[in-house]
Amino acid sequence: MSDAEPSKAFDSKKAEYIPGDDGFTRWRNTFNLLLGRLSDEGVAQYLEKRDDRFEQQDCDRCEKFRDSILQFSPIVRFMRKNINQLGGDVHTDNVRCRRCYTWQGGGFDPNYGILICANRMKSKSHVEDTMAHEMIHAYDHLRFKMQWQDNLRHAACTEIRASSLSGECRWTQEFFHRFNFKIMQQHQECVRRRAALSVMARPDCKDDVHAAKMVNEVWDSCYPDTRPFDEIYR
Repeated sequence: MSDAEPSKAFDSKKAEYIPGDDGFTRWRNTFNLLLGRLSDEGVAQYLEKRDDRFEQQDCDRCEKFRDSILQFSPIVRFMRKNINQLGGDVHTDNVRCRRCYTWQGGGFDPNYGILICANRMKSKSHVEDTMAHEMIHAYDHLRFKMQWQDNLRHAACTEIRASSLSGECRWTQEFFHRFNFKIMQQHQECVRRRAALSVMARPDCKDDVHAAKMVNEVWDSCYPDTRPFDEIYR
């Protein structure tokens, strides 16, 4: 590789998203995205248009994965059984695949059920991890009488448990998909990071420092709590 300075043609000025649905315009936008040339606003516009085109396809794909996972996934079947024992139920009518406009994989609401963000799902295993995560929230809601609206410590605790027990922080996920190559304390670091991000997204959380503080305050009691599992499942 040459050590010469890059050409001025590839200088720091970012390209904007080019409106249009013809094949050539789509190719130009995709090319600029892959090369990192699109501005932040351009990337947002590109992804929005992509979601516009594939919304129905994304939802159909997500629902197909959901139905299979509810029937065959060991962790989802186990969580479903334990939720049933607490008087709840998880089924196709309250696990909904929808397009999301924020950067989240899913969500849980006691009145609505479980949301899977179809346009954020990369694979069937991603849907499975997301469903397991939200089902742990559902279990916690039924088992521990969560105060969702105004208790950030409750939120931090259930986020720690969901990130730890769902499988989203397993070593292979961190190593191959998030490029975290640490061996020691990898699982704990992933759980702390993802729990803090989830807490930070809540309206009552001031900032990342506040979120980390809430996670740290409940860590010693919530991270070792693997209920309803005997140990961290995967």
